Amino acid sequence: MSKPVRVRFAPSPTGPLHIGGVRTALFNYLFAKKNGGAFYLRIEDTDQNRFVPGAEEYIMEALEWLGIAPEETVGKNEKFGPYRQSERKHLYKQYADMLIESGNAYYAFDTAESLDAHRKQHEEEGKTFIYNHHNREKLDTSLVISAAETEKRIANNEDYVIRFKTPVEETLHLQDIIRGEVQFQTGLLDDKVLFKSDGMPTYHLANIVDDHLMETTHVIRGEEWLPSMPLHVMLYRAFGWDAPQFAHLPLILKPIGNGKLSKRDGDKMGFPVFPLEWKTEEGVSSGYREKGFFPETVINFLALLGWNDGTEKELFSLEELTAAFDLKRVHKSGAKFDPEKNKWFNHQYLLKQDNPILADTFAPILIEKGIDISKFDLTRIVSLIKDRAHFVSEFWEMSDFFFVAPTTYDEKASKNWKEETPALMQELISVVEEITDFTSMNIETIVKDWMTKNEIGMGKVMQPFRLSLVGALKGPHLFDIVEVIGKEETISRIQKAIATL
Repeated sequence: MSKPVRVRFAPSPTGPLHIGGVRTALFNYLFAKKNGGAFYLRIEDTDQNRFVPGAEEYIMEALEWLGIAPEETVGKNEKFGPYRQSERKHLYKQYADMLIESGNAYYAFDTAESLDAHRKQHEEEGKTFIYNHHNREKLDTSLVISAAETEKRIANNEDYVIRFKTPVEETLHLQDIIRGEVQFQTGLLDDKVLFKSDGMPTYHLANIVDDHLMETTHVIRGEEWLPSMPLHVMLYRAFGWDAPQFAHLPLILKPIGNGKLSKRDGDKMGFPVFPLEWKTEEGVSSGYREKGFFPETVINFLALLGWNDGTEKELFSLEELTAAFDLKRVHKSGAKFDPEKNKWFNHQYLLKQDNPILADTFAPILIEKGIDISKFDLTRIVSLIKDRAHFVSEFWEMSDFFFVAPTTYDEKASKNWKEETPALMQELISVVEEITDFTSMNIETIVKDWMTKNEIGMGKVMQPFRLSLVGALKGPHLFDIVEVIGKEETISRIQKAIATL
């Protein structure tokens, strides 16, 4: 009987969570939910030199904001806890010792200086130094010295590492859910360090032990980990454990040029590569949340980076993604990141939002600008402008004239203000003054009837009318603007335009 699906996202808290990491978390989440399994978060903080304060909290907050929070993590449902690797370090030595005892690992006492000398010597001979079966019995290892000597040197607190003893010549035929069969020659691999004398494991040992103890069934991670796959599978074999199934996700590529998407690309082209804003002494890196993206937008565009459901469909809710997700539909090749397309996604989600919710989001922007929002129907204003916006942050520029009468008039548009315009505008004031049912449709009917009856061309009235109210030839349907600002304000603005223009 197959085990229940358990997948994990296991980031290192070395800084903000890159958007590529978010996609890895998302694909793990979708796979777990699709298969009725569990998605957990493990913090891999064994490398204390690279630990960045606040990074762990950032990761948690980002996943919460995106709606893909893990079911198990630090301080939450820790059934296989602890979920922070630094709190599990007492576990790893026994597993390193097991590998020593089974002959799958050995002690190495080489100093940094001696290894550096070996590297330089190889370079001078035009070779590459690889620590493996070619030289491990010529170096300072327990494969050469006696067991008694080894114990003595450890007892004397000599620095050492424990290295994996990679098989000499073997072809590994491994299965990847996304890539199919992948082959590795063990003779080309190095003997990786698994454990150090300071009591800390390296990533490789801690990762394998934790995945086993936490009953991980599938390891879904980035393509950059594919070269580690043979070591990880050999470690499972050395322990006599069943290995999980592996799936290596394609890279997220730069929008322009070749290579992996980096923070530098975002800085250069003006888009975020982090889900949330990240502040350091050097400055602030923008985040999708602070840029005004909806979490649903970020989930949607990330899901389509390297995966599709086989149709032309582009807009998916998280529930729809979960229902459609299949690792076998993940592409092998990298996916180009498209910042402009991401804005399009946000526009689609903005259109789906209820107007009162958008109005509530817009309100703080107006308050900051000194607008008394109690005087305005924000929900109605939002309904008139959102069709043209990608972000709520654009609302002010698109709607300022609803709140503040224009003080200047667009120079190009002012050319529509002819010699006869003031008289026509004065007549228009008289028409507007008489309207009692001040709704958009009724105002439009009465004004257009007046123009038809007096044989006045549409352009002679409509463009100067808009210019008077807005200060430019922009904005939503003119008579919707008239209704929203009201009769008194409409007349006041026309009078001001007559006096100014």
